[in-house]
This record gives sequence, C-alpha cells and structure tokens, in this order.
Amino acid sequence: MDERMVSSEFQFDDITIEQSVRPQSFDSYIGQEVVKRNLSIFIEAAKLRSETLDHVLLYGPPGLGKTTLATIISKELEVNIKHSSGPAIERAGDLAAILSSLEPGDVLFIDEIHRLPRAVEEILYSAMEDFCIDVVIGKGPSARNVRVDLPPFTLVGATTRAGLLSAPLRDRFGVLSRLEYYSLEELSMIVKRSAKVFEIDVDDKAANEISRRSRGTPRIANRLLKRVRDFVQVQGKTIITFNDAKNAMELLQVDPLGLDQIDHKIILNMIDSFRGGPVGIETISATVGEEVQTIEEVYEPYLIQIGFIQRTPRGRMLTPLAYKHFNREVPIK
Repeated sequence: MDERMVSSEFQFDDITIEQSVRPQSFDSYIGQEVVKRNLSIFIEAAKLRSETLDHVLLYGPPGLGKTTLATIISKELEVNIKHSSGPAIERAGDLAAILSSLEPGDVLFIDEIHRLPRAVEEILYSAMEDFCIDVVIGKGPSARNVRVDLPPFTLVGATTRAGLLSAPLRDRFGVLSRLEYYSLEELSMIVKRSAKVFEIDVDDKAANEISRRSRGTPRIANRLLKRVRDFVQVQGKTIITFNDAKNAMELLQVDPLGLDQIDHKIILNMIDSFRGGPVGIETISATVGEEVQTIEEVYEPYLIQIGFIQRTPRGRMLTPLAYKHFNREVPIK
C-alpha cells in the first residue's frame, strides 16, 4: 500500500492543525491590507450585480497566503471551491473534466498556474472569456469539434513567477494582486494566533524572535513555531520564552536574519569560489545541490529583498551587505 494513503492519528491531527491555522475570513486574515481591501470591494460589487467575480491572479513569493486567500474568496462569495495545480493538469481532457464539474459561480483555484502546459492553457482562454470550451472528438479526417458550454465561474490563479505567464493568459485576469512580504508586527500577530491553535503560550519577545527569523513569510513563521514548540514541550514547559525561541533557532541553524543552511551555502560558495560573482544560476545550483527552480522561487527572492544578491545581465552578484553579515571583506576587483 502507498504510504501516502496510510492514515494515522498523528497525520490526522497535523492536518487538522494546519487547517485550523488558516484564516477563514478577511477579518481574521492578518496582513496584505491593500489586497484584502480591494478584493472585498470587488466581491461585494459582484454580489450586488449578481455576477461572478472577475478572474483573479494572486502572485508573489511562496508562503504568503495565496491558497488561503483563494479559500476566503470562495467563502465570501458563498460558493464552492475546487483546487488543482498547473503540473497536475497534464492534458486538455483533465481541464475539461474539472471545468465541466463546476457549479454556477464556483471558484476554481489553480496553484502554480505558470506551469500549465501550453495546450491546456489555450483551452483555458475560451473558458475564461466565453465560458465554453471546444472539445475534439475522434481522430484524423473524422475528427470534429464540439462546443461545450460551461457555467459562469471565477478562476483564481496563483503563481510565484508571474513573469512566466504568457501575455494572453495574464490579460484574461480582471484582478491582479501582488502579495508582499509581511512586517515583523504582522508576523508576531500570526505567531500568537497560531500558538493558541497549537495550545501553547508564547510571550511577546519570543513571538518577535520567531517572527524576525521567518523571512517575512507566515508559512515559515508557523513552521518555526511548531519546531520551537517541540523543543519546549520536551522540556516540560507550557510557555515559549525569548531564550527558548533563541536556543531553538540556533539548534535549527536559522540565523537572526532567517537565513538557513542553504542560504549560507549559496552565499559562502559565491564568496569563496566566485569572489562574489557574477555567477550564473545554473552554476549556483550545481554548487549547492539544489534545483534551479527551488533557488529562484524559494531562496533568491528573500536574498534579493534584504539586499544580499543582485541580478545582473552577467549573472548573480553579492552586495557588501552579504559580506558584512558573514564578517568577510569585500574583494577588490
């Protein structure tokens, strides 16, 4: 039997906790104030006109709450939501099956929409614009097109790399919302809220310390909080203090800026092997043993955000800030 299909009490509890951490409304969703305000207005206007909401594209670095926002959109619209992802929709028939199962007004959420195959994407054009798709029946000379009407629906697409979306697909979204990294204050509020769900207390300084090392990302904040909780509970404590959080972070090898082992490998290899660059992303990938896509989507955005790496036409280059953080001298070139 596939291990992924095996259920256990621990797996069930972990899934339940993950679901309970997710906010269920705009009021309980912390941060992204501009995005929330605009979406609330667009949703209310659509409801007043008894229309479906325009298609929504949510983009930004991973872990900022795109999936949660899609779920909240469906709840605010009082409709059902179906989840899928770009890599999971391999053929046009897969998309046709999903679209034909929608009820009027439903939300279809496609994560990693930039990874949709081109053939699937082209069928999505007519579905988004005209709420219909053309299905080819048969092969060869006897093949014929059959137009299938679809109920009005709202597509919510999520991507970490909006630049990889084709222009025709991007232009069919009526609402484009960029999610930004979270502030320290917002992350602290998220950590305190999640701590209540995890049934453990966390003092203000500890919440700030966890937030400071969370790379501006709620997903990372919640993950670090769970690991700190493990350390504390093993010691028989019921509250996370500043020292508990700091000691746990050192054991987890997450530094005060939230940089982990892979971040350190990327930067130190660029310093020691390439004199800070410029160096190509493929070379960085081979040196640290991580996929190019992982570096570009997970690690690099934050390193650029904090000013450690610059993208140039010749490749990636380190800034003096990166050298200062690692107590290295900037080489004279």
